[in-house]
Amino acid sequence: MENMKLATLRTAEATTAVLVNTNGTLSPLEGFSDVGAWLAASQEARDAALVAAAAAPALEAPEAKRIAQPVLKPSKVLCIGLNYREHIEETGNQVPDFPTVFPKFAATLTGPYDDVEVPPEDFRIDWEAELAIVIGDGGRRLSVEDAAGAIAGYTAANDISMRGWQGRTAEWTQGKIWEASTPVGPWFVTPEELPADARLTTLVNGKQVQSDSISSVVFSPAELVSYVSTFISLEPGDLILTGTPAGVAMGQKDADGRHPWMKPGDVVEVSVDGLGSQRNLLV
Repeated sequence: MENMKLATLRTAEATTAVLVNTNGTLSPLEGFSDVGAWLAASQEARDAALVAAAAAPALEAPEAKRIAQPVLKPSKVLCIGLNYREHIEETGNQVPDFPTVFPKFAATLTGPYDDVEVPPEDFRIDWEAELAIVIGDGGRRLSVEDAAGAIAGYTAANDISMRGWQGRTAEWTQGKIWEASTPVGPWFVTPEELPADARLTTLVNGKQVQSDSISSVVFSPAELVSYVSTFISLEPGDLILTGTPAGVAMGQKDADGRHPWMKPGDVVEVSVDGLGSQRNLLV
């Protein structure tokens, strides 16, 4: 797959996958409702859509909220906890021997510029900037080498967590799957577009709270894809969120012992070098 940047655009009627041109304009990939649908198509169909897009008039850059998450309904969203060493330290855990895996659902995802609701059931709202793997050809029981080839590209994510519910039991899922709580995007980029030392950065109300290199992980993207594919087949458009660096609210306290949980009116921004930036208002 050649170097490229794609996105999913909300239109008046539905959504469409688009090619993001170097000048910021968008070229619709006709017949594909989102990036996931484009990835699931044959090589011939993808190539034909790219040729047609290059020949058609481009669209001017849209307002931010028209950009949706790149893959609208992935068949699987799998997340990795405790994968950055300093984050493991700040949470008081040990470096794991195996990846810590938990699921999300398609309904958990939301757009990179959408508002995110602070639920009345939990006020302990935390941020987690993440690099997300987007699966291409997929497969089952992939070696690490084959797993690298199964990665179609990457996007950014913010695993916004409801820590009160997460902490109710030793199993985290119930604090991680709240509806429309995980911004993804804005861009899907092919692997060559992602710098090897790209940095994940989070700002809350303009203050930097997270910053680390994607190389600071315990388990690499290829290792994670290989591991997950051992127990379930991966399909085009599936997402694997690869963990968050240090700097989450759960790991910080002020002089009075209070954590800086996010609240309505706060703005959280997550960026990954090469993948663009998200900006979400908590409401």
